[in-house]
Amino acid sequence: MKQLKWNTVVVIVFLGTASLVMMTPFVIMVTTSLKTAAEINSPTLQIFPHKAMFSNYLKAMSTGNWGRWFFNSIFVTVVVTGVSLLLNSMAGYAFARLDFRWRTPLFFSMMVGLMIPPQITMIPSFLIMKHIPLAGGNDLFGLGGTGWIDTYPGLMVNHLAGAFGVFLSRQYYLSFPRALDEAAEIDGCSKWRTYFQVYLPLSKPLLAALGVIKLTGTWNDYVWPLIITNSEKMRTVQLALTVFKDGVIQWELLMAATTVVTLPLIIIFLFTQRYFIHGLITSGVKG
Repeated sequence: MKQLKWNTVVVIVFLGTASLVMMTPFVIMVTTSLKTAAEINSPTLQIFPHKAMFSNYLKAMSTGNWGRWFFNSIFVTVVVTGVSLLLNSMAGYAFARLDFRWRTPLFFSMMVGLMIPPQITMIPSFLIMKHIPLAGGNDLFGLGGTGWIDTYPGLMVNHLAGAFGVFLSRQYYLSFPRALDEAAEIDGCSKWRTYFQVYLPLSKPLLAALGVIKLTGTWNDYVWPLIITNSEKMRTVQLALTVFKDGVIQWELLMAATTVVTLPLIIIFLFTQRYFIHGLITSGVKG
């Protein structure tokens, strides 16, 4: 019993220390956003400001077209998250519950995507977006125009599906008993109806976990929007943060804008963390 208590204390201390370490960058970001430029550039370390400058937030949000940039990020993130949840869960359901030829080889060949760094596929993806037929002035052969460069489809298509999402969905659906499919079949359900009326309503933990992962990745993505867009009106919020880097970086405004950009993700995670953790745990129950 005493050994168990000591183990509990060690775990609590370790997790508490790790939490403090991970919270440190966020605390520094918030406190820096409330400082004056003189306090930030002071030769002595000053963690907290003498007086909270909430006016930094108003000034940061009035620098540039943040309404348009937030709309771009919200629109792209919502569409990508919604479509990817549907595609990934459907593919995972097919690999887990349907018997078809070459199922296992196809699944493992898809898993190769997890081993390929995304940097390798950026140039091919860009070329595909540029040469989409009949888009952006292109002809039937994808020549003569700009395709989906600097467009919403160009920002979204590259994120709509992923090997990790399919893998997580497959692992989740493998945890259900075969009797569930047999019962649905006896009731006259087709495979489509079984997915939409039986498995999808049971997928809240899975969809929450995948949704948070996909939403965070899409919202925080910097490199792909930097490559695929070239106009100010198509900027996402991550690209928009560079507006404060004009010769001399305005750290107080940059940190204020970064705090505002980060808050939506924190709020969403707080409301979905229970489902998120449950989804990750149950997706690894059966292999």
